[in-house]
Amino acid sequence: MKFFSIAKDGGPESYVTGFFLVEIKSLFSIVILKFNKGTREVFHSHAFNAITLWLNAEVTEEYPDGNWKFWNSWQWKRTPRNLFHRVRATKDSYAISFRGPWQSTWQEIIPQQNKVITLTHGRKEIA
Repeated sequence: MKFFSIAKDGGPESYVTGFFLVEIKSLFSIVILKFNKGTREVFHSHAFNAITLWLNAEVTEEYPDGNWKFWNSWQWKRTPRNLFHRVRATKDSYAISFRGPWQSTWQEIIPQQNKVITLTHGRKEIA
């Protein structure tokens, strides 16, 4: 559980910092996200479904098939748990995200290695 805390969101290599208002993984989370300019090169799914409101943003959501979608301020975004994507911020960008309960796993696609890995809590690799 986290209440009013700050941490990297998405692991140590993440370009995203989370300001966690509340995170109870078995129930829900509310987090303000700061996306620093740039992106991680891996695509990822999530352990949760999320609804996000871009507050002050210029980001491109990129998908493994080469498609993409541009998001900017005051747009709502739905992120299903099984969606593989990465977010590339063209400037430091902010959002508030409302997340559902966590499942036990999610995945990352590492394009440079043509590899898919499965992660669990604590970002532990299990497959």
